[in-house]
Amino acid sequence: MVVATSAPETIADWVESLQQQGVKYVRFELPDLHGVSRLKVIPIAKVEGYARKGLNFYGGTLALDTASSVVSASGYHEERKYRDHLLFPDISSCTPVPWMASTAKVVCDAYWAADEPLLAAPRYVLKSLLDRAKQMGFDVMMGHEFEFYLLDKETHQPLFDGLHIFNHIRNQYVPEISQMLDYLQAAGIDVITHNCEYAPSQFEINFGPGVGIHGADKAFTFKNAVKEIAHHLGYHASFMSKPFAGLAGCCCHFHLSLWQDGVNVFLDPDAPNGLSATAKSFVQGILDHAPAMMPLIGPTPNCYRRLKPHTFAPSNISWGIEDRTAMVRVKATGDEGTHLEMRAASGLSNPYLSAAATLAAGLLGLKEQRELSPMVDGPSEDDASLPPFPKTLDAALDALAADTAMQEMLGPEFCQLFTTVKQFELARFHDHITDWEVAEYLEVY
Repeated sequence: MVVATSAPETIADWVESLQQQGVKYVRFELPDLHGVSRLKVIPIAKVEGYARKGLNFYGGTLALDTASSVVSASGYHEERKYRDHLLFPDISSCTPVPWMASTAKVVCDAYWAADEPLLAAPRYVLKSLLDRAKQMGFDVMMGHEFEFYLLDKETHQPLFDGLHIFNHIRNQYVPEISQMLDYLQAAGIDVITHNCEYAPSQFEINFGPGVGIHGADKAFTFKNAVKEIAHHLGYHASFMSKPFAGLAGCCCHFHLSLWQDGVNVFLDPDAPNGLSATAKSFVQGILDHAPAMMPLIGPTPNCYRRLKPHTFAPSNISWGIEDRTAMVRVKATGDEGTHLEMRAASGLSNPYLSAAATLAAGLLGLKEQRELSPMVDGPSEDDASLPPFPKTLDAALDALAADTAMQEMLGPEFCQLFTTVKQFELARFHDHITDWEVAEYLEVY
């Protein structure tokens, strides 16, 4: 059971500490369905009261689509009389907002009442799955690795051209990128590497993993911080999967391992490739339930434009040792660093949901003690016998609807809300007449 409030003395100590640090404002942040931060700014004098009693927030916020449209039949709008819910801060998630004066932020959980959580909240869904893992004896270490484009603020076009991955000039071609790195580290993001990526004006900033919900909180903070910092620096940052035809897409590579009493249980030094039976069953669970994972790790129609062979993105349901073309790339290092890298998620995916989808599928593999299918010879993308991913978001939603085991792991309330919102977005997408259609057909016909 998720507890709504911290002990009063803990809240008081937290607020006193913020005051001593000169904090004047605290942002109460709710991770929405899309991984975007929805927040209210609270003067420090009011923080303790809201932390104890909850901060009122529109109850249907989690059931807004990507355009913030109200989505009927989601269960969170008219069905609840458009009521408020309450935000309670997880004070362990509090970090500075160094690009704003005297400001801190805290990630919040949503409740209808102090003992009634919103079951469709992405952070709640992941926390519930982490609880399941804990009941099976496992702690979960996770890390998210994102690519993004840094673009001209007005034109939304790349700042330079050419393919210059790791190029020493392009890495810091934008002088303000150093300021972004400083801000991120000051906000508690433990940056480990930065480099330009394969496409012009595309970058990757990597940070260390975290255990449990703090790993996902860090990814949530990172993505929203990059976008906000870029705005303050006069640029536009985008994690969109495929913003430019013919250029590289933006991924989220999700890294995960299971631990027990401080020991990495994915490692078995005496087994082939050093992979334990636990690791193998977990990977097979991902392969078994990959189609149902897809809406959560690829939640927009645009995501499916990225998953093509020979683009450093996976294109089929596959695994392999150090296979960069596979859906699951196993990092079999022979030591405590052994882990899996799930490479099919989009850069725009919600970090709580990409983690939840991967963990749910893997735990199902463990529960069923699934035997890992053989690894193919050569790059997975070149093996036509491997099953392809769903080609569209429509097909991916159908796959989730057909996978009752995944629905049970994620929770029926979440699945209803998520599916309803995504179907609403798809209806708008399919109603849109593209410029390509007009240019192609208007004159010739």
